[in-house]
Amino acid sequence: MQDTKNPKVRLKTSLGDMTISLDAQKAPETVANFLRYAKEGFYDGTIFHRVIAGFMNQGGGFRPGMIEKETAGAIQNEADNGLRNEKGTIAMARTSDPHSATSQFFINANDNDFLDYKSPSQSGWGYCVFGKVIDGESVSAAINKVSTGSSQGYGDVPVDDVVLEKVEIIG
Repeated sequence: MQDTKNPKVRLKTSLGDMTISLDAQKAPETVANFLRYAKEGFYDGTIFHRVIAGFMNQGGGFRPGMIEKETAGAIQNEADNGLRNEKGTIAMARTSDPHSATSQFFINANDNDFLDYKSPSQSGWGYCVFGKVIDGESVSAAINKVSTGSSQGYGDVPVDDVVLEKVEIIG
């Protein structure tokens, strides 16, 4: 039976599995958005396309070959929810527009408090945390250690694809 307050998902990657507990109480729109993409199979076969050692692993928007996927509309930034960008948390990636997040997310490889909400301003919004890795932290750590380079004009791209094979809703 699905836990509506803290649903859980399994990210099956080419380097192993991670289980993430999502916080639907503190980030309801963000969690609903992530689960919609997961139910549609949107994430299946995408790659972690941006990995910065000691910082984060970003995925959810590109297929192998750095082919960007078309997304649904942007969601409201819920970074003012009190959750912090601590090691092992999952947060929404976005552009410089605070309310531009769609499908891309990142897993913090370290405590990144400079990404936390500070104020409702362009530079103060931060990045919305909406869950935490509860099993498979070693997989996130392994992803964070892969060799990276440039590809198709993007930097910090893993030399060998780290594939997000499937996102399963497990509870």
